[in-house]
Amino acid sequence: MCGRYSIYEPIDHYLRELGSQQLVINGYDLWAIDRYNVAPTTRVEIIRPADGGLSIDKVRWGWSPFWAKGKRPDPINARVETVTTGKFFKQLWPNGRAVAPANGWFEWVKDPDDPKKKQPYFIRLKSQAPMFFGALAQVTPGLEPNDQDGYVIVTAASGQGMVDIHDRRPLVLAPSIAREWLDPELDAARAEEIAKTACRPTEDFEWFRVGRDVGNVRNQGSQLILPMDEPI
Repeated sequence: MCGRYSIYEPIDHYLRELGSQQLVINGYDLWAIDRYNVAPTTRVEIIRPADGGLSIDKVRWGWSPFWAKGKRPDPINARVETVTTGKFFKQLWPNGRAVAPANGWFEWVKDPDDPKKKQPYFIRLKSQAPMFFGALAQVTPGLEPNDQDGYVIVTAASGQGMVDIHDRRPLVLAPSIAREWLDPELDAARAEEIAKTACRPTEDFEWFRVGRDVGNVRNQGSQLILPMDEPI
């Protein structure tokens, strides 16, 4: 996963698709989010379990434990192969589970004729329904952002076909699995099983070339996800 994604519907749109019976315990507005080009360090909406229900929070994309701060840029992804056992994300696994709602994500493919050039692709569900990235987050209670807060998206190996675009992809959970992922009663063994086995299959997705304007983090707007050719 190359580090850009889109979330542009109102948060209520994602909550309806999620279909959770848990109460949303904090307020959120009904305006479209309109973030077509979410980049690392952006504060953007995630959904996480909290006391009494679900919480909608704007959280910075990227996280490091306190002892690793400043040594390198905060990672934005956590590999599913090591996230459950490694030291780096021990503080977040498994009780920091969250989902990052999205409409799709971007990958860049090297031009075979000129390796210095890369062609961006947008990847979405064939149904164009919202998707839910399995994530891990640290969110400190309170109204002000905390420098220690952040989230990472769990990534898995790409399946056959999609590997031509990139060898990694986000852990995309079906709504029913995303609801289970957000259940505060979920035990660590089942959480690990979901992380390692429940990514939606390649055949659920389509991808297509888009313009190179997405490469500039300042660019936003629906033109960034317009297909240049027929979806694959």
